[in-house]
Amino acid sequence: MTEPVTVQLTDGTVRGLRRDDHHSFQGIPYAAAPVGERRWRAPAPVEPWSGVRDATEPGAPAPQTAQAFDAAASLDEDCLTLNVTVPAAPRAGRPVLVWLHGGGGTNGTAAGYDPRRLAVTGDVVVVAPNFRLGALGWFGHPGLDESGTFGLQDQQAALRWVQREIPRFGGDPANVTLVGESHGALTVAAHLTAPGSAGLFHRAVLQSVFGALGPTPAHLFMPGLPALPPMWSPVAELEQLGAAVAIEHGWVEPGSDAESALAQLRQVPVADLLPVSGAFIRPAFGGGVLPESPADALAAGRFQRMPLMLGTTRDEARFFAGLAGNPVTAESYPQLLAGAFGDAADEVAARYPVGSFATPSLAWARVSTDRAWAGPVWELSRILAAHTETWLYEFADEDAPVLFPGFPSGAQHGSELAYQFDLPGGPALPAAQQELAEQMNRYWTAFARHGDPALLGLPDWPRAGHVQALAPGRIGGVDYVTAHSLDFWARMP
Repeated sequence: MTEPVTVQLTDGTVRGLRRDDHHSFQGIPYAAAPVGERRWRAPAPVEPWSGVRDATEPGAPAPQTAQAFDAAASLDEDCLTLNVTVPAAPRAGRPVLVWLHGGGGTNGTAAGYDPRRLAVTGDVVVVAPNFRLGALGWFGHPGLDESGTFGLQDQQAALRWVQREIPRFGGDPANVTLVGESHGALTVAAHLTAPGSAGLFHRAVLQSVFGALGPTPAHLFMPGLPALPPMWSPVAELEQLGAAVAIEHGWVEPGSDAESALAQLRQVPVADLLPVSGAFIRPAFGGGVLPESPADALAAGRFQRMPLMLGTTRDEARFFAGLAGNPVTAESYPQLLAGAFGDAADEVAARYPVGSFATPSLAWARVSTDRAWAGPVWELSRILAAHTETWLYEFADEDAPVLFPGFPSGAQHGSELAYQFDLPGGPALPAAQQELAEQMNRYWTAFARHGDPALLGLPDWPRAGHVQALAPGRIGGVDYVTAHSLDFWARMP
């Protein structure tokens, strides 16, 4: 059954669709289109509309080029829209989940995640915004107000929209959980420390956050890449980079003052900007949006106090080893170790002997998972737990759907998403995995409802010092420290 359903908002009426068990509203504007003179400015209010606005089709993705990990592509800067999914049964006061997609800071779209199962299973309202990415979301240049935070400001605008409008969909604006995966989780960490985000959400989930606390050695994010700095950029450094890129590409005439340079940059076609998006993925600190580095703020306990849940997948780095395309070999394995760990490379090789793994690529993926993902997330969890209730999980289904044919998938980065959402073109889950998917969604929505994932009928999930492993028929505690050799990594230079 499909039939229209309307909701009156502050700015006008929207028409979505009632389906068998839920209502779906897509492409609702939460801010004005950031085009022309609004490029690289704070999101502006929506212009009210008359009549009924169609909300049955998703809005345009933020400008991006297709990648091996995400086929979405767009040149449309009019992207500040969101989707709302609500269980069909009328009820007020439902918990609200706001979903911030991943995609490395350059890619992704709300439409890539159908949250029907999440909403219906947990009886919650799910809101999924699009926001500016890459060279339009995280760009900096001298003279720009709040350089490098435009994507973050978009998300804040979406959260303010939730506070204002979500009761009209049956949601409770006093019970909002902010959930993000990968780069989306990084922005959740930023919101925990951002003054303008205070009071806009009340619980948070960080799924597979990367680089939130410190740098990453060479090759550990992906074989062949140099060492990576923390995923936060000082605003002066970012503005210097933006100015250099603008001159290098001929977008700005040398010698232009800041005002003239920005006027020239706002005339550059979107298609010309997108090739440099990969250089602009680090939110900037040192301004009003992010006064200090979230790494420093989190470590010092300067963040909003609320229940928090965070975790990783057991085989995070297999995604990036598969994405790299060029397999690690027995010959390149010690070279990569030397590039990453210098004089300690032999000690790492002894701890992770290449012959103990089916392939050198899997050996490298295990080193990368433990050092670049599990260790930092464990450290972050200890920091957070010192100040607020914190719950830790590990998605551990070794038979998760294969993302890169020919490469052993395991529970790699992003593999849990097929359990939480219906992904366009994604695989159908077998019965045991469907059961795990329902259990995970019940945990997540119980956390959204009560600030605690424990729920009658599900395996117990203790808090203190506990990591909940999530796999079909095998939900329970795991010795995360031993499984990922975290004591070893704690004493490495």
